[in-house]
Amino acid sequence: MKKVLITGANKSIGFETTRQLLQKGYYVYLGSRNLANGLEAVEKLKAEGLNEVEAIQIDVSNQASVDAARAEIGKKTSVLDVLINNAGISGGLPQTATGTDIAVFKAVFETNLYGVVRVTRAFIDLLQSAPQPRIVNVSSSMASLTLNSDPTWPFYHHKGAAYLPSKTALNMYTVTLAYELRDTPFKVNAIDPGFIATDFNNHRGTGSVEEAGARLVKYATIGDDGPTGRFFSEENNPVTGEIPW
Repeated sequence: MKKVLITGANKSIGFETTRQLLQKGYYVYLGSRNLANGLEAVEKLKAEGLNEVEAIQIDVSNQASVDAARAEIGKKTSVLDVLINNAGISGGLPQTATGTDIAVFKAVFETNLYGVVRVTRAFIDLLQSAPQPRIVNVSSSMASLTLNSDPTWPFYHHKGAAYLPSKTALNMYTVTLAYELRDTPFKVNAIDPGFIATDFNNHRGTGSVEEAGARLVKYATIGDDGPTGRFFSEENNPVTGEIPW
């Protein structure tokens, strides 16, 4: 049974991705910053008959918490097949380039970029023990420099001075990570789940968590002939999924 760790998985897109991977026969370590919330999410899944799941306390913005999660999972398995770096924060909106406090930038980057780096570094050894390791970094089409510079893009006027750069930086980390692992079985990609109605955007999104979960699962389970080091947003490009950085 393949094993996967999903950060920020106690609700919304992370929770639905957990559900879909469980339905595909994966064992899921459901990462949650608050353990009580994680345990509650696990009980909901078990009530659906999805039992191969357990909650793991992990605050990606805290190194000690990440280390503790690595130690806990390391007691249970020597192999991790998939890592989905899903945990993220918006930092609150609006965020103007001249009016947003530096503390907001620091908080957003602490989770959206540094958190991914922390978790990836902590679990890379377990991933390296898997025959077909996969890393999915949950990004956003809002991270695209090309799209954000195009006045005809539907979201052109939706700018976030801290959130957008944090995801753009995450994309560059994805590129460098995929490059470093290019001669290995790893597949590492940045995936935009879409403009999804969740607590993250006060349910203003137009897509469903089911659609978002399916997009993440697709790239978490790609075969050996699948892409690596790429940026996908099926909402923006329904044909091939790939969008410009």
